[in-house]
Amino acid sequence: MSSDFEAYEQDFGTVTAEITNKIGRIPKLSGEEKTQLVLNVDKQLEEVRELLEQMDLEVREIPIQSRAMYNSRLKSYKQEVEKLEKDFKRSRIAYSDEVRNELLGDDASSSESQRAHLLDNTEKLERSSRRLEAGYQIAVETEQVGQEILSNLHSDREKIQRARERVSTNIEINILVVTYC
Repeated sequence: MSSDFEAYEQDFGTVTAEITNKIGRIPKLSGEEKTQLVLNVDKQLEEVRELLEQMDLEVREIPIQSRAMYNSRLKSYKQEVEKLEKDFKRSRIAYSDEVRNELLGDDASSSESQRAHLLDNTEKLERSSRRLEAGYQIAVETEQVGQEILSNLHSDREKIQRARERVSTNIEINILVVTYC
């Protein structure tokens, strides 16, 4: 199981290195090339988030005595992704300023702090949405496990009732045998 986690770690390292490289290039580019790079980084960040979710699922399957080590590694990866997202946000703000200036000139009245605040709120909303989706997935999995348990209990109840009927029938037969003897 830890080999799956380590494979995810390798993928995580590769993708985050690519993201870091691309984030550094965003402010230096312009036009369509910059737009494509921003979209590409956004897609790779989503891929990294999915890798984190997969690693989280793998950690849950690891024996308890080893789990703490993997949890701490996972926590540091999550912090690294948060830093990447902040760097990307700063890079996008610079990108947004450039696009705004191209479209509106320097007369635009939006302040830097308002845009940063809006991006922060958008990021919080996205994180909350991901948490809700993860919670929903856990609820669905829990419901499936509950259904399996209920099915097993129903099956066990039927077995107990059949055994009770056999015992009752055997007792009646024994009583009849004793009374005729």
